[in-house]
Amino acid sequence: MKNMTIKITILFLAGLLVAAPGFSAISGDQAARLGKDLTPMGAEKAGNTAGTIPAWDGGITAPPAGYQKGMHHTDPYAADKMLFTVTADNMAQYADKLTVGQQAMLKAYPSYKMNVYPTHRSASAPQRIYDATRAVAVTAKLAEGGNGVNGAINGIPFPMPQNGLEAIWNHILRWRGNAFDRNFGIAPMTRGGDYTMVEFNEKGDFRYSQEGMTEEKLENVIAMFKQEIFAPARVAGRILLVHETLDQNKENRRAWLYNPGQRRVRRAPNVAFDNPKEGGDGLTTSDTVDMYNGSPERYDWTLVGKKEIYVPYNSYLLASDKLKYKDILTPLHLNPDYLRYELHRVWVVEANLKEDMRHIYKKRTFYIDEDSWQVLAMDQYDSRDQLWRVSEGHCINYYEVPTFWSAVEAHYDLQSGRYIAINLHNEHPEYNFDVTFDATEFTPADLRRSGKR
Repeated sequence: MKNMTIKITILFLAGLLVAAPGFSAISGDQAARLGKDLTPMGAEKAGNTAGTIPAWDGGITAPPAGYQKGMHHTDPYAADKMLFTVTADNMAQYADKLTVGQQAMLKAYPSYKMNVYPTHRSASAPQRIYDATRAVAVTAKLAEGGNGVNGAINGIPFPMPQNGLEAIWNHILRWRGNAFDRNFGIAPMTRGGDYTMVEFNEKGDFRYSQEGMTEEKLENVIAMFKQEIFAPARVAGRILLVHETLDQNKENRRAWLYNPGQRRVRRAPNVAFDNPKEGGDGLTTSDTVDMYNGSPERYDWTLVGKKEIYVPYNSYLLASDKLKYKDILTPLHLNPDYLRYELHRVWVVEANLKEDMRHIYKKRTFYIDEDSWQVLAMDQYDSRDQLWRVSEGHCINYYEVPTFWSAVEAHYDLQSGRYIAINLHNEHPEYNFDVTFDATEFTPADLRRSGKR
């Protein structure tokens, strides 16, 4: 048999592919592998046999020389030389390392290409997150029906996932710092390349990950977000508040919206699932923000296995303040000259809509980074089983934290030729992770006060 450069991990037991209620935690002997042959997050520590993926050596553990907090992030790999470029003309040569969505993009848009660079396994987290992951690995369980997690705090709950639900919960609960305050823009692009930037301020409090937190103190709220639009003028002043829950069998996500025209706060139960994202011009759904968020209850989740794929990674150039939005935002897709792809191992998770559920996406395929549990790419299919939208999360290591998280998300609509770019902050200040918030910051009462200021 031809030697395959993609490693596919086949799961032999069909019972492992679909989560069962209350699926048991791993054993202590299995957890002891974390930090040994596996990384503290559960990835394979070794490189691949071809030598094209290196061993994980801890990721980035300190900022590059000259970096100071508040700066846009210096690229630690700026000296790398491009290895090759994947285009529509040569894509067959690399097809076994491309997602279905990437291949569709290359076929649909002659101007699209993928510049591939040497692989750097830069993802890292604080030691306490590693310690917590090992601790909760033997206690974490899926809640009934898989619609929540019990027995976990701070760490990745399922570093050795046995099914697709466990893998997607790892993404939802992954380490992204304790809190943040950021300004960014969203650009809903027309097919011809025009857009009106929608500008946001967002504050977030990742309660699940905070030092000293317990399940009891959590009170089932894993994160709180407050997002205010400040441009354009026609929608400025709208504020969204979200409380994300851990066990959604106990309580679904809570959300409130302040409308400046009405000068009132109301509950916003539609901020979930396939309802359109605020400011997104119908180009993406609420549950596609951060590549995936919220309840997984509408899908059956299958852990397909692990593959080597060219994925967006170490996207420091794309996030640089040396670029202007006009440089990045080109018709049909982001400017490929500023995109960086590397070969990494990813978990492939397939979500199929349950027969009794409704969603505009009948099927979704997720490609989840083994080192960070960040979703890096996603393919989304319509009710006719046709590929509809393709998403990519262009990530960096915010090494002052450290955390590996997206710098820009791009969601491409192949049927309309439009796309939306999210979290653009090249012309905004860099994210501030060195913040703490009082709990009153994320209450409906504060939402009313914020709207009146």
